[in-house]
Amino acid sequence: MFLMPAYAAQDSTKVAKKEAVKSHLKQHFKPYGFIRNYFTFDSRESMSGTGDMYNYQPKDVSPNAYGDDLNAISTFRFLSLTTRVGLNIVGYQWRGTEFGAKIEADFYAGLDKVGSGTHKLTGTAQLRLRQAYLTLGWDSLKMGKDFARVDLTIGQTWHPMAADLCDVIALNSGAPFGPFNRSPQVKMDARLGKFVTLTAAGLWQMQYISQGPDGASAEYIAYSKTPEAYLGLSVHDKGVLFRVGADVLSISPRHLGTDAGGVKVRVNDRITTASPFLYLQYKKGEFSVKAKTIFAEAGEHMNMNGGYGVKKVNADGSWEYTPTRTSSSWISLVYGGKVGKQEDKHPQKLQGILFGGYIHNFGTKEALYDPNGDGIIDEKTADGKSLLYYYYPRGNNMNQMWRLSPTLLYTVGKFQLGLEYEITSVQYGKSGILNAHGLADTDLHWVTNHRLQLMTKYNF
Repeated sequence: MFLMPAYAAQDSTKVAKKEAVKSHLKQHFKPYGFIRNYFTFDSRESMSGTGDMYNYQPKDVSPNAYGDDLNAISTFRFLSLTTRVGLNIVGYQWRGTEFGAKIEADFYAGLDKVGSGTHKLTGTAQLRLRQAYLTLGWDSLKMGKDFARVDLTIGQTWHPMAADLCDVIALNSGAPFGPFNRSPQVKMDARLGKFVTLTAAGLWQMQYISQGPDGASAEYIAYSKTPEAYLGLSVHDKGVLFRVGADVLSISPRHLGTDAGGVKVRVNDRITTASPFLYLQYKKGEFSVKAKTIFAEAGEHMNMNGGYGVKKVNADGSWEYTPTRTSSSWISLVYGGKVGKQEDKHPQKLQGILFGGYIHNFGTKEALYDPNGDGIIDEKTADGKSLLYYYYPRGNNMNQMWRLSPTLLYTVGKFQLGLEYEITSVQYGKSGILNAHGLADTDLHWVTNHRLQLMTKYNF
């Protein structure tokens, strides 16, 4: 009988500890994610990735001996590749420093290319890393976080030029009309007063990489030993956000070459590019508008249309390079609010979204290397070897491109149903004939793809 109070006290202590652990986890660990499915129809063959869900642009005309376009073939697919899980860690503090972290993954890699068709996918997708970073933050004790604060982000997350995405349900999030890139980085956001934030970052390449003589590779930045650099300024007040910034990338496409005597030598090839951009966002009530424009040199590492080429071959085995210059812009409008009867657990919302994008290719900054000296750089030798020293990831004969995409998005609590129509049209020039600046400007013609996409999504 005398032991019963002691046992009761022990049980009470265990319950208290268990509740304390639950409270700690709930306060500091915030899991999230969603299950998402896409049902997609395309009217013609297109350049795409991620199980053909990430759409870039329709392929150029491919005529056979009868004059039929072999790329004028429609397709349909249904995939759940982009289901996502993540964990936010918040609320830890030591003296004047706030700590946080995020880890996020989705299903992406693991599909195999098999068979003889264009869409040769099979297998089961594997989990891949999307974001993984830690944060440190410091407030000004005198002014507070709304006036003076410094945040440091270390790890993989959105590239500062890609962080402001448009409002579409498509997996490409408006690319290639705007940057799309997540990279390892060290980023600082410094709040300077109530309305201004200065952002500076040093970045590296992992998944989103530059093109070069050996294809797409992160070795070009590794041999350059120079991080990608970003500097930007943001002005924000109530529903308005204005951002301006520039990205500078310096890579070494080759570290070995062959001199005029046929001897293999070490070289220090390098190309440095700069890409400025502007972003504007306005929100009021149920209406919002976002717009971004970028004048990119190269830009292929940000999933944009661009690249670079060789402008000179030197006797010592080194090469000199020149980047493409591309203007890319987009705008997205959203309007919509609550519909029907509203319940606390299952609010309803219907939104209308309209996206528009435009890309113009200006060719390379300087004339490309022309072995034959005839002004046509894309030629072949007698044995069929290409004389083209031009590194462009998709459709180097693209002249300009536009996209229009209206969307309806219906939300019931954590469930979303979206229907999107995406029309993408590309003006191609004659394949295999590029001018001195790598631009196809003969036999210009338009090629269009119509994509209809249904999305289901459950957030948790």
